[in-house]
Amino acid sequence: MPDLKVTADHLRRDAYLYIRQSTLRQVAENGESTQRQYGLRDRAIAAGWPTERIHVIDRDLGKSGSSAVARDGFQELVSEVALAKAGVVMGLEVSRLARNSADWHRLLELCALTSTLILDEDGIYDPESFNDRLLLGLKGTMSEAELHFLKARMRGGQLNKASRGDLKIGPPVGLVYLPDGTLALDPDAEVQAALRMVFTTFERLGSATRTVKFFLDEGILFPRRLRKGLHKGELMWAPPR
Repeated sequence: MPDLKVTADHLRRDAYLYIRQSTLRQVAENGESTQRQYGLRDRAIAAGWPTERIHVIDRDLGKSGSSAVARDGFQELVSEVALAKAGVVMGLEVSRLARNSADWHRLLELCALTSTLILDEDGIYDPESFNDRLLLGLKGTMSEAELHFLKARMRGGQLNKASRGDLKIGPPVGLVYLPDGTLALDPDAEVQAALRMVFTTFERLGSATRTVKFFLDEGILFPRRLRKGLHKGELMWAPPR
């Protein structure tokens, strides 16, 4: 049964499905959530949008929703709404679209101004309607609060580990963890030589900025160990940053 909120004017415009996962690890390990997000296309088809006019924006997979600054996909979505090209904006839940109240309410305002509907897993909303706008606002507030609680929980866990002496953080270049958990100098002779050069150069020049400039001018590479990805733990040489 078609939703009465969807009018001919909405169907004359396109449908935009926004897909996001916060980290690349979630993308790799939580494929079911990603599939559920792609599955919203069927909801748009059922509401009357033809397949060829349903646009999927998934460039923000692996990016946090706490800010819109680094999310090119979200910026594209906002632009399409502002240009009145969108009849409906779709996201599995509010947290997929934005975890930040300012970004969420900015999108709501644009949707209301351009008569753009919002569709999530629970239903279709009309931001021009006071009741729907109120409900969407509450969803946004809850999404932002959820992010706060998640961060607080993670921080609490880290502090608890630290109080027991069990917290491990990535050591700086030149130090590695031994199997027993203690820190020691990196056994790689080239790494040790590079670090000695940093300290002797700093002692000679008397400035960290000059030391970095010296390395860059001389084309001297500096070691660092990759901390994530398939090559985690491997040594990489690159210009100092």
